[in-house]
Amino acid sequence: MNKRHFLLTAAAAATLALGSTAALAQAYPSKPIRIVVPFPASGTSDVLARLVGQKMSEKLGQPVVVENKAGNAGNIGADLVAKSPADGYTFVLMDVGNLTISPALYKLPFDVQKDFVPVAMVGYSPHLLVVSTKVPANNIAELVKYAKANPGKLNFAAAAGIGSATHLAGVQFARRNGIQWNYVPYKGGAQAMTDLVGGHMDVTFNGMVATYPHVKAGKLKLLAVSSAKRWSELPDTPAVAETTPNFLTGSWQGLLAPAGTPKAVVDLVHAEVQRITALPDVKEKLQSLGLEPSAMSSAEFAAWIKAELPEMAQVVREEKITLEQ
Repeated sequence: MNKRHFLLTAAAAATLALGSTAALAQAYPSKPIRIVVPFPASGTSDVLARLVGQKMSEKLGQPVVVENKAGNAGNIGADLVAKSPADGYTFVLMDVGNLTISPALYKLPFDVQKDFVPVAMVGYSPHLLVVSTKVPANNIAELVKYAKANPGKLNFAAAAGIGSATHLAGVQFARRNGIQWNYVPYKGGAQAMTDLVGGHMDVTFNGMVATYPHVKAGKLKLLAVSSAKRWSELPDTPAVAETTPNFLTGSWQGLLAPAGTPKAVVDLVHAEVQRITALPDVKEKLQSLGLEPSAMSSAEFAAWIKAELPEMAQVVREEKITLEQ
């Protein structure tokens, strides 16, 4: 094959591929879309998946089904999606902070970077540091003082399980403030909140979506937010960083698909998520939930994951976090 023939053949193949991609995007979707939430219903990821799914269904003309597959700090549902066909009809929406922590703690049946394509970072919300109304503390100083006076007495609800982002938030806070409490694992934030409200648990860091309604109802006491500075929606609530410098945790909610999902579909769904989070009614809803929409591109989302993986591994190593805690 001479050079001219090779170039013509390559150009024809590229044109065919572009045509196929364009045709795919034009025909998509032709059947229901599934969004897997690897946590129980009513948690932050679940609320966002249903909100995004409803709006996406209205625009794309196909049902968007939200399926809860909880367990193992989100790894069971994530693995399900990693092994699903890369046809653009299965996604996972979760706190991607958990994904960046898991490789340092678990022997995973999937590779976070190789088996997923990041589609859209939906948004960020800080964790809320809350305590049961039975705990005699109304601010961080009082909580630390009480915990130091009663080592091992307080039970920390580790929403989404040992090794989850909320668990790490509790570990970092406890170690940096010289306190000791017991970690009790949960499959998701909703059940953890139920037990905290009922007084069966004492303290936790958890996502704003699932937690703040209980604070507003007077069923939990809000002590602080885990953002770098005070959250605009809660200006009277201090940031943990005000007393524990450089403390930053939270819920980074993202949508991912199996690796190999056509770029045309990834781009279309990314644009759809951006459209949805910019809608006035959705922006108002997100604001009421304490969630800040993200403007990250898919490539920026991938870069964020790549940067977070070694950072989270360092936290796990330095804080000596193991699954036996």
